[in-house]
Amino acid sequence: MRYRLGVDVGGTFTDLLLFDNETGDFWRHKTPSTPDDSSEGILAGVTAITAEAGVDPAAIEFFLHGTTVATNAILEGKGARVGLITTEGYRDIMQIARSFVPGGLAAWIVWPKPQPLAALEDTVTVKGRMDADGNEVRPLDEDEVRAKLAALRDSGVEAITVSLINAYVDGRHERRIGEIARDILQEMPVSLSHEVLPEMQEYERTLSTVANASVRPVVGKYVSNLRTKLQDAGVTGKLSLLRSDGGLMSSQKAEEHPVNILMSGPAGGVTGALWVAKNAGFKNILTLDVGGTSTDVALIENLEPRRVRTTEVGHLSVRASSLDVKTVGAGGGSIAYVPELTGALRVGPQSAGAVPGPVAYGKGGHQPTVTDANVVLGYLPEDLLGGSFKLDREGAKKSIQGIADALGIPLMDAARGIIDIVNENMFGALRMISVQQGYDPRHFALMGFGGAGPLHVNAVARLMGSWPAISPVSPGVLCALGDATTRMRTETARSFSRLAHETDVEELVAILDEMATQTRAELVADGIPGGEVSSEFEIDVRYAGQAFEVPLTIDQATLREGGIEKILERFDDEHRRLFTFNMQTPHEIVNLRAVALGQPPHLPAAELEKGSGDPSAAKIRDHTVWMNGREQAAVIYDRSRLKQGDTIPGPAIVTEMDSTTLIENGCVGTVDPVGNILITLA
Repeated sequence: MRYRLGVDVGGTFTDLLLFDNETGDFWRHKTPSTPDDSSEGILAGVTAITAEAGVDPAAIEFFLHGTTVATNAILEGKGARVGLITTEGYRDIMQIARSFVPGGLAAWIVWPKPQPLAALEDTVTVKGRMDADGNEVRPLDEDEVRAKLAALRDSGVEAITVSLINAYVDGRHERRIGEIARDILQEMPVSLSHEVLPEMQEYERTLSTVANASVRPVVGKYVSNLRTKLQDAGVTGKLSLLRSDGGLMSSQKAEEHPVNILMSGPAGGVTGALWVAKNAGFKNILTLDVGGTSTDVALIENLEPRRVRTTEVGHLSVRASSLDVKTVGAGGGSIAYVPELTGALRVGPQSAGAVPGPVAYGKGGHQPTVTDANVVLGYLPEDLLGGSFKLDREGAKKSIQGIADALGIPLMDAARGIIDIVNENMFGALRMISVQQGYDPRHFALMGFGGAGPLHVNAVARLMGSWPAISPVSPGVLCALGDATTRMRTETARSFSRLAHETDVEELVAILDEMATQTRAELVADGIPGGEVSSEFEIDVRYAGQAFEVPLTIDQATLREGGIEKILERFDDEHRRLFTFNMQTPHEIVNLRAVALGQPPHLPAAELEKGSGDPSAAKIRDHTVWMNGREQAAVIYDRSRLKQGDTIPGPAIVTEMDSTTLIENGCVGTVDPVGNILITLA
């Protein structure tokens, strides 16, 4: 068993990438997604890619999957009906929530407050209380617990959340309710807050656990169904799912704690970019993942992607680690329009989606999109997917002409205006994760991937000053590559809540050791050899009185040698970078986390054959593009025929099965040893 198969399910296509662990060879495949049952599209893709590679499905050792099943369940309101059990006196916890209201000034006038995932009528309280030190103040009333559980069952709830006050310190009462629930409710999933999020702040802990319970039945059904179908198809390898934080978790863990895969989809692109960066020799990368509806951006510094402690899906913000990915409504399907009120061109966030899609796709779309503008300008040749897909350029021109007429400008200027606006939208998203976080984008390369990323990466790199602009190998299936090339990860958290000058470093190290032992045991139980598991630690620090914390990654050696003072120095440096100032108030250590990691797979990138620097052998034909306000002669190249060291002067277009790369006028693209196109200013 020598193969790893990465699978990423998107709204339009399911991407697959089969990797040979021994040779570094890989095969890629795109198949239409099947929204009603994603596993059907996956199975069709597995059958096709194994046949193409001549590989027995039984030889696939690891099946690694990024999925939006949990995300979509939240966004579409299709999660399970959740019953919530909490401590007496706290029945309104989900309704009170936090006082934050999104939006600008006076947003409260028009903001419809979203319905909580656990309704008030499905929330019950029980007698029993632990204090903040973990001492039992009042015993649990088990007879009442049984009666309340039976009432929830009879009311028709589909999942149960147990979130008691101070359970993060001692979860005895929650565990006992869980045992009783299994007797009374049989197979109904039960989520306990001290297992999902053992941290203080009862609202965040309750919300995260309710979100976990809401998507458990949906994810559980999906995962078990997929596992069965894969086994029937002969795939007996291990099924793992991509976590929101870019690591992998076993499918069994994903069924129990699906709150950790809410951002599984976007995480695949970042982990794929990380693998490409390592093989290409880059440490600092900004990622630009452009799909049909949206663009996801992230920042990787010193080969470490930025992570945040909250996962945001729609209006929901849960306390679970995820990669710091920002999304903006700018993609290939984003619709261009001119509002009558302003008479100014707008692009997105509305999208033509997969159906009916851009006008150029010939599937019934009639509204002008970014893809149509790219076709009109000549940036997207009429032959796609290796010639198997023809674009309707005349239809695209007709749709863009409507924009030109509304603005009173020529057709090509209107098309270029659409591209300029969508590039500015992407630029704005990238500034959010770089400049606004205290990073200089000129110190980073910009990697564009997804179906449309390489079309825009050159122009956005100009705006950012981020060079080179990188078009990676197989940019259209990079998310699947990310699924295939990352490693197992798990974490646990604990609230500490103590002033730093009152904290004994030996006590801190002892607690971290205990947490590391727990997380290592979880990975060993998932089949990872103990010798291959490493540990990392995070400490959340704030100035006393602040309402938010700054997470810091540390190791125990640094903690033992430098003591608490070393942590506080790093916190002050990070606080100054983020907010430009420090405070003189005492420091407070709030939360501790231990992370266990499996070994990253040693998957090499295959080197290309060396060329002479002349790309003419890969030339398909001469072409014309509209750039810098005029028509210009360009050349279209076949990426599969390019060699290491080939230099491509712009303007030029490089086509491949899953994406198209645009090299602009005044720029030059160079093919690096492993096949990435590095675009720089000429």
